[in-house]
Amino acid sequence: MKITFIGHGYVGLVSAAVFADLGNTVWVIGHTPEKIENLKKGIIPIYEPGLEDLVKRNVDAGRLLFTLDYEPGIAQSDVVFIAVGTPPKSTGEADLAVVYDVAKKIGQHLDGYTVVITKSTVPIGTNREVQKLINEVKREKATFDIASVPEFLREGQAIGDTFHPDRVVIGTESKEAQEILLRLHEPLDGERVLTTIETAEMLKYAANAFLATKISFANAIAEMSEMLGAQGPQVLEGIGLDKRIGKAFLNAGVGYGGSCFPKDVKALIAIANDHNYDFTLLKDVEAINKHTMLRTVTKASKMLDGLNGKTVAVLGLAFKPDTDDMRDAPSLTIIPELLKEGASVKAFDPIAMDNAKRLLKDYDGITFTNDTYDTVKDADLLLLLTEWNEFKELDMAKAGELMKQKNLLDGRNVFDPQVVRSLGFTYQGIGR
Repeated sequence: MKITFIGHGYVGLVSAAVFADLGNTVWVIGHTPEKIENLKKGIIPIYEPGLEDLVKRNVDAGRLLFTLDYEPGIAQSDVVFIAVGTPPKSTGEADLAVVYDVAKKIGQHLDGYTVVITKSTVPIGTNREVQKLINEVKREKATFDIASVPEFLREGQAIGDTFHPDRVVIGTESKEAQEILLRLHEPLDGERVLTTIETAEMLKYAANAFLATKISFANAIAEMSEMLGAQGPQVLEGIGLDKRIGKAFLNAGVGYGGSCFPKDVKALIAIANDHNYDFTLLKDVEAINKHTMLRTVTKASKMLDGLNGKTVAVLGLAFKPDTDDMRDAPSLTIIPELLKEGASVKAFDPIAMDNAKRLLKDYDGITFTNDTYDTVKDADLLLLLTEWNEFKELDMAKAGELMKQKNLLDGRNVFDPQVVRSLGFTYQGIGR
């Protein structure tokens, strides 16, 4: 099958590479000449385990083609995916300007029959507007159907999630489009959810909002457990064994971040407001998440009897391991608050350093280091924010020898409290 993806971020690039690997001819259209030229050489703009090899293999095989030009890909494709960003506006609503601009460009280049799919996360009603915009500009002989096929990828595990999804959601009213999309996804695992366009649009927001809710619930239970003398991780593990609940996303930490949960929770709240529904549950999910980040700073301050003049070593800056994504990462809230309280910060991340430096460049008092042990040297407190594997294997005896004071605030419950305490550390985790 011949396919076009508009957009080469996490969703567009991973999906395009996977479909090319399955034997399809796939065009990827971008708008930045430098990025497109790099992609042609197999140089990718994001970090995702296994993606560079997957892209290079399919570029070399001639199945994965990168271009700035809409004409060749759109005109020849059976299926066109819109996979561009929908960042939040100041109101929390999704900014759909790029989606609508792309829709018009697609319409101008359609030839014959094409299925046009929105894979970006978009509010209910967006696909109808895409349909309207295409109809306004398309050639008279060109025909098309629209569909919503939302993605459910986890950064750091995106390739596996694309090959082996839990479900493939196909929202369309066209039988022909449905059959084409079923055939396209036939090599992939997962349940097929065949539904309406609006249901598919809503399903994506509902899924992310629910997962964010589980994380905030876990963090609230962890905080209460600390207050009441219970072991929060065991509480959460115990309830997760109930099949009705499940263990996923019930690990307490320093709060959720990333490209999806913060944005999609805000968007669903905004959608609810537009329809006169006060989604108080999700407002509280947001509030708990922000409180969880700020509480990390409060705990650090209590451990050091105040942060002014103290040095905090921060390990991990990306919002999760196995990605360089810094969007809404907890570190972007926690580090400025540490600095505001008078602390100096030494920070390190194995992959996300360049992105972190760009986002934190205007703050005084932060030093970006070259490795883990350089980070902890002369620090009063070690604060773990991202559970990279190399941090899990940290030689805590060596780290303690390098530190000014042996204080560990384990924001991801990575370390064994008894072991680090036996090495002379004052230890605090989350919910422990």
